[in-house]
Amino acid sequence: MLPGIVLLSNGEPTRQQQVEAALLHGGPDAIVTGTEAALRYGLANLPPDPLIHLLVPHGRQIRSAGFVRVERTIHMPESIRRNGVPLAPLDRAVLDAARRWRKIDPVRALLSEAVQRGRCRPQDLMVELDSGSSRGSALPRRVLGEIDSGARSVAEAYGLRLWKASGLPMAVWNLPVFDSSGQFIAVPDAWCDDVALAWEIDSFEWHLSTKGYARTVARNTRYAGAGIVVVQTLPSRLRDDPQGVIAELRAAYAAAKARPRPAVTVHPSSAA
Repeated sequence: MLPGIVLLSNGEPTRQQQVEAALLHGGPDAIVTGTEAALRYGLANLPPDPLIHLLVPHGRQIRSAGFVRVERTIHMPESIRRNGVPLAPLDRAVLDAARRWRKIDPVRALLSEAVQRGRCRPQDLMVELDSGSSRGSALPRRVLGEIDSGARSVAEAYGLRLWKASGLPMAVWNLPVFDSSGQFIAVPDAWCDDVALAWEIDSFEWHLSTKGYARTVARNTRYAGAGIVVVQTLPSRLRDDPQGVIAELRAAYAAAKARPRPAVTVHPSSAA
């Protein structure tokens, strides 16, 4: 399988056998990081990677071979064992994966998933990014900046740029809105408070679920009952028809401004 490592059975090795062989190749201090580690933590938004990424102490003279990518590092983290496999902490694992990608969408998808699911905190990811090598850090740093601005998905990151390009007043992202009696209405993707305008970027993936569709209908009913103007946009239009989306946002803003603003409020302290 690898130099000095033989599989004592017929057939193709399983992924688990490849991981075990990689750790034998890396030596007793080696730990798994990157895509393989992130998958073992339960994250899903990852492109396939045939290589197993290992971290080893900088002084070890171990080279990459076959399906094993060896990275010697002076920033060797404490390992976390899962099903007997030593893994880098999740913050390090997702950044080690993201550093090697050259397109921003996979980086957005992975970091957004890790943050949205509560598995990583943006500030911890930034500390981890700052403590390591600057190589490959530009895209993760850009995405963390977007997340810090409130855009917590790939679609919302595109949406954030379109909103800025629209010239409309500043919007806030992912904050809960309540009616005059304090009843929860929704957490819009974007909220323009001066005219009570909500923007929802609704994906087909969400609507493929019957429960998800029912929640969306209930949400829109609450918006209507509170007098809130809502723009709904499919994620694909953010890239395919950005000018059309901007025109819709401007028209909705004008309509919202023309009517009395409803007595609704946004509560930053109550954000999920």
